[in-house]
Amino acid sequence: MQFYERIKRELDDLKTLDRYRVLPDITARSGKNITVNGQILLNLSSNDYLGLGDDREMLEGYGNNFRESSYAMTSSSSRLLTGNHPLYDQLETDLAKLYQREAALVFNSGYHANIGILPALCTRHDLVLSDRLNHASIIDGMKIAEAPYQRYRHRDYDHLEELLVSARNRYRQIFIVTESVFSMDGDLADLSRLVALKEQYGALLVVDEAHGVGVFGEHGLGLCETAGVVQQIDIITGTFGKALASTGAYAVMSSLLREYLLNTMRSFIFTTALPPVILGWSLLTLERQLSMSQEREALLQLASRLRTELIGCGFEVPGESHIVPVITGANDLAVALAVKLRNAGFHCMPVRPPTVPEKGARIRISLRSPLQWEDIARIPELIKTSWA
Repeated sequence: MQFYERIKRELDDLKTLDRYRVLPDITARSGKNITVNGQILLNLSSNDYLGLGDDREMLEGYGNNFRESSYAMTSSSSRLLTGNHPLYDQLETDLAKLYQREAALVFNSGYHANIGILPALCTRHDLVLSDRLNHASIIDGMKIAEAPYQRYRHRDYDHLEELLVSARNRYRQIFIVTESVFSMDGDLADLSRLVALKEQYGALLVVDEAHGVGVFGEHGLGLCETAGVVQQIDIITGTFGKALASTGAYAVMSSLLREYLLNTMRSFIFTTALPPVILGWSLLTLERQLSMSQEREALLQLASRLRTELIGCGFEVPGESHIVPVITGANDLAVALAVKLRNAGFHCMPVRPPTVPEKGARIRISLRSPLQWEDIARIPELIKTSWA
């Protein structure tokens, strides 16, 4: 059939462009290391930023508690039917208290959150303004929504203000959407500036803290906590699937917004709820990370040192966070560099378009608090010799 011939040609084109992807054969994770295709490597591609996913003592303690509890392995239905276990209420209450906000709502994933919030809130009478480097899930949410959208230049808030001025009085409501810590560049949004713009122009501000939660802020609430603007952001989303080492996501907001999303957000309404066993684990990791300020500080210091060393070697290394990307530009260079690092004992995955812009291929080094400088000290020289 022509259909199968066409998609085979497209796959062949991806291979030619060094964009072809396969699932790695990951057989074990243990502490700092990961076993890939039978090879034990230092894990530098995980989003388990605080190492909670490998905390054996906490896992064993939860396992014992699980056996003694009535936590089910499945919810068997949506939350609006029979899936709203009391642990949901406890988790959302705890989140609202931590952020000192009126309400919280838990979702099945960050993707569910981002493809559901904007379509629930926006219509063709509204406008969405999005940072150009926002995550694919935010882009998909904008595409699903009926509202028109425009993308302002990455972290260019003068450009955002130009768009706000141009759109003033032309739309019922304007929404500004940004990540706090950008997942591929590791750089940070200026949340104070965004809050000032949203207040000046009457916009609603939605901030995705997926890569900020657990790493930034005294209590690990993200960059919004560091910037002191938790109360001024209309919707703050976070994930349990990264630093909090669980599954699912959440948003904190006003009670009115929560009530509206509960009634209109399709990716919330029409999906089976999370299993109680997951909700209980999320409660535990959320509580545990509150006391990990030393780990957060050590992680950011480690990232700063690695970034400084790499820049000193002449590499383009953007960002200010625990995500340390080394820009190669060409796809084949990123793939070759990943192979060289793997042969030296490091698991660093290449990132290529469309995940990043054209000619923006890179190695994305994802650091975690269990790591020490001695674990990664060889990396700058290894990368340097690959360009020699």
